[in-house]
Amino acid sequence: MVHVSVIGCGHMGGALVRGLSAAGHRVTACDVDASVLEDLSGVADERTTDLEAASGAPIVVLAVGPDAAGEVVADLGLDADQTVVSVAAGVSTSLLESKTDAAVVRMMPNLAAEYGEMAAAVTPEPTGDVATVLDDLGTVVTIDEDQMDLVTAINGSGPAFVFYLIGAMQAAGIEGGLESDDAAALAAQTFKGAAEIVLQSEESVEELIDAVATEGGTTIEGMEVLWDSDVADVLSDAVAATERRSAEISSEVDDE
Repeated sequence: MVHVSVIGCGHMGGALVRGLSAAGHRVTACDVDASVLEDLSGVADERTTDLEAASGAPIVVLAVGPDAAGEVVADLGLDADQTVVSVAAGVSTSLLESKTDAAVVRMMPNLAAEYGEMAAAVTPEPTGDVATVLDDLGTVVTIDEDQMDLVTAINGSGPAFVFYLIGAMQAAGIEGGLESDDAAALAAQTFKGAAEIVLQSEESVEELIDAVATEGGTTIEGMEVLWDSDVADVLSDAVAATERRSAEISSEVDDE
């Protein structure tokens, strides 16, 4: 068990608190809004609106907005034997390192951290208890910091894109006569199962498609529609638009 403080308990911070608690870690949840902390009653070991009270943990997760990240980390007054794990979009490690004596790890997670199924990119590579804690939340890959805007689009914003696609498949099921809950369950579990196959199989995505879309069967008919459409281009454009906005936020933070 590792003691972790989470500063900022909105959607992402709250998901991290719940995931860390479920993994058996001691969690201090800190937010200026006491009503936000009420939702974490029975989840976090300690809840506080006092920044100082949350500054003693060896690992401090910074889940505040990018405009507040630098000021908050400076106010924490952390020591060199502590580590800040920042999930503040667009805030560079160098900016945070100039505000604190603590080691700094920058991470782009997603909301699946709540269930131990997070996909996260980090820089630099975490070690020791930090690596253990992050691994307990899901899959973590180490990247170069100049790739952070891209992964913000892929795994950070990606769940929203997947939710959209699940919703579209659910809607198709409802239109065909399925009950809404049944259509949602089938669509969501299909995405979950397909993702697990990609992670566990040694075959490429293209090979996996071929395994399902046999010639003369049903799947190939639907794949022909997809292959003839601009779905891949639209998804690429969605990632590119998100990446551009992430870069804009980074530039805005650097200019402050």
